[in-house]
Amino acid sequence: MVRTHRVLVAATAVLAVVAGAATASASPGEVGVQERLDDVVAAGAVGALVEVRDERGVWGGTSGVAELDTTRAVPARGQFRVGSISKTFVATVALQLVGEERLRLDDSVEAWLPGVVPDGHRITVRQLLNHTSGLYDYKPTLPMPPEPEFLDHRWRTWTAAELVERAVANPPSFEPPGSDYSYSNTGYLLLGQIIEEVTGRSYGEEIERRIIRPLRLRDTSLPGASPLMPGPHARGYVPIRQDGEERLVDYTEMNPSVLGAGGEMISTARDLNRFMAALLGGRLLPGQLLDEMMTPGVEDREYGLGLAWQDTSCGVRVYGNDGDALAYQSWSFATEDGRRQVAVALTPDFRGDPDDAVDALLNEAFCGA
Repeated sequence: MVRTHRVLVAATAVLAVVAGAATASASPGEVGVQERLDDVVAAGAVGALVEVRDERGVWGGTSGVAELDTTRAVPARGQFRVGSISKTFVATVALQLVGEERLRLDDSVEAWLPGVVPDGHRITVRQLLNHTSGLYDYKPTLPMPPEPEFLDHRWRTWTAAELVERAVANPPSFEPPGSDYSYSNTGYLLLGQIIEEVTGRSYGEEIERRIIRPLRLRDTSLPGASPLMPGPHARGYVPIRQDGEERLVDYTEMNPSVLGAGGEMISTARDLNRFMAALLGGRLLPGQLLDEMMTPGVEDREYGLGLAWQDTSCGVRVYGNDGDALAYQSWSFATEDGRRQVAVALTPDFRGDPDDAVDALLNEAFCGA
């Protein structure tokens, strides 16, 4: 039976419980980050966690609860669905293949996937990576919360080919390719297919052997069609309209094939911090390809080849990505020199938008004492 909760309950009694307050021995910077994490929960989350790594060591905090109608603390090293942070892993593998001269950024989609995309000869691998292909995003073609029909596909296994077909049945977001920016998950489904064409192995296998195993990311996985969360985790929820009102439905278990190469991965704050440090530290890509990754596809856009960036309140630019897997939201950023990394994850309650509170947390973590 589907477990549901009234959003109003989530907004009041349950979320009055805050777990993981900073200890008396915490530094002023740690206290500040914990306070901002509490603000994230107050802004619209059931629970949240953060891990900060810098030259002084590692510090983590949690806030809120791991499950509605309980006082169970959020597991500090808990797993979560990372959503579009998966794109940074996929992009890293694609760029490694470029470095091996097995793939070129200016190769066309048609060259690797003949007949899959209309006018695929005009769309390049680079444009898939930086969202300038103009390909329609497949996600709006699917029912989404709070529509009740969203739950009809919860356990369905989707193929990349099925989802791409749904996308290309719609006209491009703009033309010609490369002339503008429009975020498209479709592009990353195609990148996953191209990686398989180049290597003879799935993108998941390539991420496993090129990134996960070498970096010892023990709590990171690509679940494919498995609905399970393999380790300790907070429960995640989505709002669904039922009987004339919206209720939170437990959506922790779901078939992640609908996210595919654009968002299926599961990880932890610890593993994401380790990955970003290795990427920006030059352990995964040579300098010239890391520079390509940091080059925007369109002027004034803070997005390169699977990598985003933002400027903090103290003027420090940080690189990484964020992800929205509906029941889980996450952020993973690091300074360009790799000396400080911050990863944040939350389970939203949809009372409000926690983005501003997360930005404040990132500013505190990167700029505070």
